[in-house]
This record gives sequence, C-alpha cells and structure tokens, in this order.
Amino acid sequence: MFSRREFLQAAVATSAILGTAGMGSWRALAAGQRLMSEADLLKFPSLGNVSLVHLTDIHAQLKPIYFREPSINVGVGEAKGLPPHVTGADFLKLYNIKPGSPDAYALSSEDYIALASNYGRMGGIDRIATVLNSIRAERGDKVLFLDGGDTWQGSYTSFKTKAADMVEVMNSLKPDAMTSHWEFTYGIDRVKEIVDDLPFAFLGGNIFDSEWEEPAFESTRMFEAGGVKVAVIGQAFPYLPVANPRWMFPKLSFGIREEQVQKNVDAARADGAGLVVLLSHNGFDVDRKMAGRVSGIDVILTGHTHDALPEPVIVGKTLLIASGSHGKFLSRVDLNVQDGAVKGYRYKLIPIFSDVITPHKETGALVDKVRAPYEKDLATVLGKTNSLLYRRGNFNGTFDDLICDALLAEREADISLSPGFRWGTTVLPDQDITVELLHNATSMTYPQAYRSKMTGKLVHDILEDVADNLFNPDPYYQQGGDMVRVGGMGYRIDVGKPIGSRITDMTLLKSGEKVDPEKTYVVAGWASVNEGAEGPPIWDVVSNYLTRKKTISVEPNTSVIVEGV
Repeated sequence: MFSRREFLQAAVATSAILGTAGMGSWRALAAGQRLMSEADLLKFPSLGNVSLVHLTDIHAQLKPIYFREPSINVGVGEAKGLPPHVTGADFLKLYNIKPGSPDAYALSSEDYIALASNYGRMGGIDRIATVLNSIRAERGDKVLFLDGGDTWQGSYTSFKTKAADMVEVMNSLKPDAMTSHWEFTYGIDRVKEIVDDLPFAFLGGNIFDSEWEEPAFESTRMFEAGGVKVAVIGQAFPYLPVANPRWMFPKLSFGIREEQVQKNVDAARADGAGLVVLLSHNGFDVDRKMAGRVSGIDVILTGHTHDALPEPVIVGKTLLIASGSHGKFLSRVDLNVQDGAVKGYRYKLIPIFSDVITPHKETGALVDKVRAPYEKDLATVLGKTNSLLYRRGNFNGTFDDLICDALLAEREADISLSPGFRWGTTVLPDQDITVELLHNATSMTYPQAYRSKMTGKLVHDILEDVADNLFNPDPYYQQGGDMVRVGGMGYRIDVGKPIGSRITDMTLLKSGEKVDPEKTYVVAGWASVNEGAEGPPIWDVVSNYLTRKKTISVEPNTSVIVEGV
C-alpha cells in the first residue's frame, strides 16, 4: 500500500512541472514513471544569472490549507477571455492540463472535493522555506526573494499579535523586499513600528505624504544578483483609501501614479540597472495595462487579485508573473541578463503540496512557537459543515453565504451584505468549523457587524458602485475584490452595461417582492470602512449562529443572474 505521501509523489510524477526557455509551460510527462522524490519535484533546469523567487498574498497562513480556485472570473474590456479570466475546464484545456491531475487540483475548481481528498492541503511556510532554501543552495548570490504583500493579515494569530507572528516568521525567510496592501489596516503607527525594524526593504513608490506631496516610503532598492544590477520598484495597492478605512492612515495618499512609476524606472536605468522588476500589488489587469504603457520594466511580479498562472503573460518585452495566494505556490523565474537586456528566461510555478515537500525543521519550530499561546482557541470547534465552504468567485462564495445567513438570523435583518474579499481558506464537507477556519475568512481590524436602515435605492447604489469597481472596462478604474455578497435578496447583473444600469430585478427571497427604491429595509453587514461603525465582531455573529445550528448546509446560490459575459 502506498502512503499518502507516496501516492501524491507518484501522481505528481505524471505531470511534472518543468519550465522551458522562453516558455513557462506546465506540461504532463508520460504516465507510469517511478515515484517522484522531492528532489525530482523541485528539479529545474536553471538559466542565466538572476533568479527571482516570488511569494504573494499569503494572508497570514502559516500552516497548510485548502484553497479552491474560482469557478468564475469574468474579464471585461480588452481582458475579456484572456488569462486570468479563464477558469475550470477551459483553463485546463488552455494550459493542456490533464483533468484529475495534481496540476488540475492546484489550479482549478474542477472536481475540487474529490481531488482534495486525494492530494491534501497545500502551502505551509515551513514547506515554502524548504523550496526557497533549495533554490538558494543551487543559485547562490543569483537569487532575490520578493514578497508581494498581503502578508500580515488574515488569521486569528495575526490579529491577536498585530502581525508580530507573521513578521517574525517572514523575517526568518530573509526576503530582499516587500510591498503592501492589507498591512496598512493595522494602522499607520503599527506599520511604521514594524517597518522601522524590518531587516529588508519595504517598498511603495506610489505612497505619498498627502500633506507634503512627497514619497512616504522607499520606492526602489538596488541589488546585485549574479553580477547584474537589479532594481526592484515597489507598487502598493493603489486604492487603499477607497477599499479600506482611510482613517487608519489619514496622512497618506496612494494611486496608480503611472507617471511616477515611469520616473522610477527611468531613474533606475540611469543608475545602471540591467534588470528592472516591478514588485506590484496593483492587480493583474492593472499590471497588464501598465506593462503596455510604462517602458523599461522587464518583469512585473503581480499580486492582489490572487491569480495563479502556470505561464507568464507577455506584454511587449515585459513578463507578468502571477503566483497565486495563501501560500499555495512559489514562483521562480530565471533570467539571462546581458548588456542591460533580458536575453532569455525560464519559469516555474511551484505548487506547495504539503504531503510531498519536507517541512523545514527550524521554520516549523518557529511557526509552532508563535502559534503555541493560541492553539487551544484555534482548535475550538464551533460547528460542522455538510457543504464545501469557499470564498472565491466573482458573485458568490459559500463561506460568504454562511456569513450572510448568520447576519440575517442573528441581526434580524431583511438584507445582509458581505464584502467580496478574496482572502479566506476553504473548508471541506464533513469538516469541523473551528475558530481558526472562521477567522481565516473574517480576521481583520474593523470587523464590526453593523445593523442599519437603508432605502432600496441606497442598496442598489451600493451594488452598482461595487460592480463598477469590478467590471469597469478600464483596468485603472478597477479597485479589486469580488462582488459584494448579498443575503436575503437576489438580483440580475449585466456586466457589459455602464455604471448605474448593471443591477436590475432586486427581489426579496423570502417574500418574492421587488425591492422598492423608496422603502426602508433593515440591512446587516460588516467591515464598514467608516470610522465608528458599531456592532459585534463578525466572528461572534457567525460563532453564535454555528453554535445554534450545530451542523450547516449551504445550498448552491442561484439568486444572482449574470448577463453580458
């Protein structure tokens, strides 16, 4: 009998992930090979004189997790039908990935429940450490390890320690630089406290002091890698004051600042950079547009939208690398840089299968140390699910359906709203819902579950505003995240229409009545960006609901009708 580890190694052997010069394909090898060792899984035909290793959007996940990729990811405008807006069976066909393979499990939502039982959890910072150390041992001073941000937020322990757990563990991995987004939701004082002590660069060339209109953080750090002068330019999430509470960092302004990015690139080139890397938290479509408008960027390590692509997207001479989220993947791109230009590359999106990759002992011990004070709380069982609970998807996620149901019941509301956050891990059917798993989907610094009265028109305006953030055909007006989730109400959305006319047929599910623009409804939600929002933390609301229900089943949500796709 094979052990679980041997089974997965054998399966991976039939679809090994090997990059090729100029093509970062993820291709299936012939079936029936011998069992694959960890060394075989990590084997990579190295190239050139610089290796970039990219980790992004880990959202404070220190341990292996389940995370289902989205089954729908709508692209609009020029991005319509292009990666990363290809999902499910279409994604597998596009990248020639065999259904049922480890590749399919890691990168798509197809047959997720069945494949999860075969292939197990992914990620784990101790496994990431093993892969990183292997690359460093092979490539030496050619390696730069870069963190794309959304690192400090998203778990029970990161909330309790104000990110101290993540900072300590990430410091042990010795990144060369990072950029940011949710980091700022700890408040500017806490961010400055951490940044002042970081042993590596915290980059954000698009973050300005709003009073003095001058850069608030370092924009660029120059490195020497393999004899090449490498400029890493940081680009924090541009819409922080819109998507997150402005009052937490009142003296900072953000923005895409395309002209500033071009200035930073030009300055880096003038300073002798042979390779220019944008370490970005813009989101993929924003970065794709920027790559076509800003000259001189060789590689964009993109983040924020949680996309995982097994091949780079190439815009002109710029490579766009998308490394997924929650610690599921680590990207490696080898570059042959000669005379100030990239002459060739080789790419590999490395899946962190926790049952194949050996945990790094020291990193694992450090993870256990920072979690130790909270282990009893983390393991507390709140209830059980008969359904797959996941978050990703443009319009619905079953974990958010659970949250919306809890808000309706516990806050006695007509309509409930849950933000379209993309962070949050997956819970399998028949799995206990623990405090840790609930906090993976809710842990944040403004968790108040409000209860207020809104007119039907205001609810409509909210949906229209969020829809434009997501489906504006110009990527520079897209502010990330997915559509706000709605409980107690259904609606129709035409993503191809302009703002103000996308949302129609708003209907109360319980009564079947149309939502009256002039009528007032009780609305419950959470994560308001307004200062002074009142209400219990969302995890208390859901905990109370789960304690009463004991076992929950979340039926497929058919209340949102999507048109224009």
